[in-house]
Amino acid sequence: MIEATEQTSFQALKKKINKISHESGQIFIVGPIKLPVQLDGETLNFNWYSWLEMDNSLNLPLEEQKDLLIKSLATANLAESQQSSVLVYGDFENSEEALIRMHSICHTGDIFGSKRCDCGFQLKNSMKMIAEHGSGALFYLANHEGRGIGLFSKAMAYILQEEGLDTVEANEYLGFKDDSRNYDEAIRVLKSLRQLPVTLITNNPNKLEALKNSGANVTGRIPLWGDISMYNQRYLETKMEKAGHFRGGYPI
Repeated sequence: MIEATEQTSFQALKKKINKISHESGQIFIVGPIKLPVQLDGETLNFNWYSWLEMDNSLNLPLEEQKDLLIKSLATANLAESQQSSVLVYGDFENSEEALIRMHSICHTGDIFGSKRCDCGFQLKNSMKMIAEHGSGALFYLANHEGRGIGLFSKAMAYILQEEGLDTVEANEYLGFKDDSRNYDEAIRVLKSLRQLPVTLITNNPNKLEALKNSGANVTGRIPLWGDISMYNQRYLETKMEKAGHFRGGYPI
């Protein structure tokens, strides 16, 4: 159940949005957002901002522009302007057994080392698992930020999480489905690179199901657990309780 009232949530978002005007357009900047980051074994607290470039076509007062911006997030397709890639290791095409990881981009976790999630840990450790196995591929899915809502929208969702919503409630409040990701392109690339069986590195049954339904030659799954902390415990619990992720070895 959403704990924050509609008005409180809306005002919390508007309070964190500012506009920078320039000759050819305007930039909406959202933040600051608390971001605990792991650096050399120590967790340091940073503030995070995200911004969005827009044109000057809307000649409205700032508060009305903020209202329109928030209400249009779910239909703005902000995640569609990025590109994906795949990192291949060993003789992926011909090896008898190979591991794959469908990794959704996480700007805060993968790049900054944020402890709000376990994405950076999963990225690094899935690469290690693939290398140790001897053959595999890591698909880095750039239009999957925030489970498919885009980076700016994810910043908005983080604000709502600071107001008491969990990760699923925050996405749904902004008008998105809990998980808006699509694996069709990655699956097509996978099939072009390898016809032999693969084992999927994931805790997410939706990824496993998507690959199987596509006709991809997936023979199994191995988990990727770790990096639980006071910063991401609720996030991980929500993924297991609401998004159906496999519990695996988490002691929660």
